[in-house]
Amino acid sequence: MMSTLRAPYFRKPFTGGFLYLLMVFSVSVSACLTSMSVEAREKFSAKTLNLYVGVFHDEKIPQAPTGFEKGGTYKNVAGLQYDPNTKTLRINPRKVGVGTLIIKHPQTGKVIYQYHISVIKTNLYKVAKEIRNLLREVDGITIRIINNKVVVDGEILLPRDLGRIHSVIKQFGAQASSLVRLSPRAQAKIAQFIERDINNPEITCRAVNGKFFLEGVAGDADEKARAEIIAKAYVPDVVVEEAVADKKVLQRKHDVVVNLIKMKPPGQEDPKKIIELIVHYVELQKDYEKQFRFQWTPDIGDGSNVKFTTGGDGKGGVVSTISGTISNLLPKLNWAKEHGHARVLQSSSLKVEDGQAGTLNSLSRIPYQVINAEGQPSTNFEEAGIRTNITPLILGKRSDSIKLNINFSIKSLISITEQGPLTSSREIKTTLVVRSGASAAVGGLITNDSGTNYNKLPANASANPLLRLYASKDFRRHQSQFVMFITPIIKSSASAGADKIKRKFRLKN
Repeated sequence: MMSTLRAPYFRKPFTGGFLYLLMVFSVSVSACLTSMSVEAREKFSAKTLNLYVGVFHDEKIPQAPTGFEKGGTYKNVAGLQYDPNTKTLRINPRKVGVGTLIIKHPQTGKVIYQYHISVIKTNLYKVAKEIRNLLREVDGITIRIINNKVVVDGEILLPRDLGRIHSVIKQFGAQASSLVRLSPRAQAKIAQFIERDINNPEITCRAVNGKFFLEGVAGDADEKARAEIIAKAYVPDVVVEEAVADKKVLQRKHDVVVNLIKMKPPGQEDPKKIIELIVHYVELQKDYEKQFRFQWTPDIGDGSNVKFTTGGDGKGGVVSTISGTISNLLPKLNWAKEHGHARVLQSSSLKVEDGQAGTLNSLSRIPYQVINAEGQPSTNFEEAGIRTNITPLILGKRSDSIKLNINFSIKSLISITEQGPLTSSREIKTTLVVRSGASAAVGGLITNDSGTNYNKLPANASANPLLRLYASKDFRRHQSQFVMFITPIIKSSASAGADKIKRKFRLKN
């Protein structure tokens, strides 16, 4: 019986009521999903803003329609200003606290933007101090508080310093900003480095408006290409300014290195390079003397005589007189101790052509008198000073190594004697190789002289004293050390460095 009742029931087709229930369920599920997506989208559009009292914040709202509605509790902590041209909402924090800002569509009431605003106090002086500590290694910048913001301004030489400044400012958000830019002097300095590395007096480099111009004459195509490669290696990194990033200012695209070097006609001889020789003479002297003398040598001088008298009213006869003089009667005690330190520094500079000899002499003539064969006095002269002869030779066309042939002599005055000046002379002859711009200590001449005298009578001592009590000790030590430093520099021309000398001595053309 059960089978007869159920068989017809299962063979029935689906009725319209079941389809209706299925349709209602799908619509309700779709509505739930739609409401969830709207809620999720509204939650996703919410944004948290951490602001500081007195420091405004600009927020872009490109989806906001004209005449949008504002809601929330933002009025307790901040004020609003809206620019419809750029669709920028300026939030000006006024009080410490929290609030919400909701931007709705004026007709549908749909929430377009939602913000959670948190306003806290800030100490701009503290922020400026922290920025100053982080950027204390960067030269050429100033840090000031302007318009409720810490502003870093100035000119720097290195692009990597600009990257460090940007990273530091970014940590403080709206509290700080940077107006730092690269100095034009940096380009002139880079041009000098390029010219020095090319090491060819016929090729020059100058910086104009961010570009480097190579000018002059090259010996061949390889030398021209080499100069351009060196210049490109010195070109600094590109710094994108804020106005360029915002497309307010558009930069022209151009080659940073402009090669205007011409080729030398075949058969023309290369001019000789100019080498500047900078020589420093250093002499260190130490003198020490210690003297002790006790002298008691009384001496008597005999002054007796005999005198005869005749004639006149008086009686004639022989008158004898006995007299004497005692000298050095009081004892003498002399004691002396002397220290002497002296450092003689002389600097000389000379420019010569490659392979030519350069001479540096610094002499003085010391006069002294002599007696000639006829017994007449005459004046002779003794020279004292420094004689230097240096011949530089560059090893190779593109090499910066210089071979120096040096012949050096020095004659110094020791003392003046009755026979004339007493001098000492020293001489160095050597050959060495030095790189351009490097210094070498050519030689060190060291002298050490010491002596001791005991109980040596002075020159004016009496030969026949009545009583001789004399004791003396004389100790002396003289040390000297002489070193010559030489620095050869390959110059681009003989006039290089003349402007610096004119500025130093305030000379005008």
